Amino acid sequence: MTFPSPEAITVVTGGAAGIGGATSRRLARRGDRIVLNDIDAEAAEHTAGEIRAAGGRCEVVVGDVTNPAVVATIRAVAEEAGPVEVLVNNVGDFRPAKRDFVHSSPAQWQRMHELNLLHVLHLTHALLPGMIERGRGAIVNVSTVEAFRGIPGHSVYSAYNAGVSAFTKSLAVEVARHGIRVNAIAPDLADSEQTPAALMIGDRDPGRVPTWVPIGRFGHVDEYAAVVEFLSSEAASYVTGHTIPVDGGTLAASGWYARVDGKGWTNFPREA
Repeated sequence: MTFPSPEAITVVTGGAAGIGGATSRRLARRGDRIVLNDIDAEAAEHTAGEIRAAGGRCEVVVGDVTNPAVVATIRAVAEEAGPVEVLVNNVGDFRPAKRDFVHSSPAQWQRMHELNLLHVLHLTHALLPGMIERGRGAIVNVSTVEAFRGIPGHSVYSAYNAGVSAFTKSLAVEVARHGIRVNAIAPDLADSEQTPAALMIGDRDPGRVPTWVPIGRFGHVDEYAAVVEFLSSEAASYVTGHTIPVDGGTLAASGWYARVDGKGWTNFPREA
């Protein structure tokens, strides 16, 4: 039997725009029937309309996935449509944030917890029993490279995403015997609606991008979605428990930058 099977459902949270939108479209082109969740009703309907116009299948659940009632609705809609075989936990955000941890508040930590980790647990917990009963499934979580390196000003965001990657690894071991694989991607420098490259570059010289990123450019959202497609396909049938960096080499470089003068590499930013 192929994976995912033609009658199965794929759930994508935050599936209207950015990496989530690219993932919804790409998996729909593969033939998946998508249940697209997003907090933005207009964007969700727009993406669903594009999927349907291209011959794909898509149901929409509008709402904040950090709300347990929305999680329950996603489960009800998905399981009514068919067995759930693929879950993409895409929602996450570095906001709300302060300039450093000292100036942050417990209320912000709680919201960051809900946005980056807690909803992943809730929705996975809601859909996992059906996968176990069916004996097949693939879960792909979206973490971040910031889970694996220091990021000043976003220590709470980093901590919760490290939790996503740790949850991915441990759950993968726990459910492998049920025919379920659990992996994650760790994006960096995605040129998307939420994080446009122009905003990240700001008043800096765009010509310097090749000195910051080994591949020499920001990532396109479909490049991240392509890795999600791989991890949720039969092609990755022997891959589980891993977080795959999709970052143009930034994590591998680990603070090394190409010199502006073209003479090798430096770990001193003033020369980059």
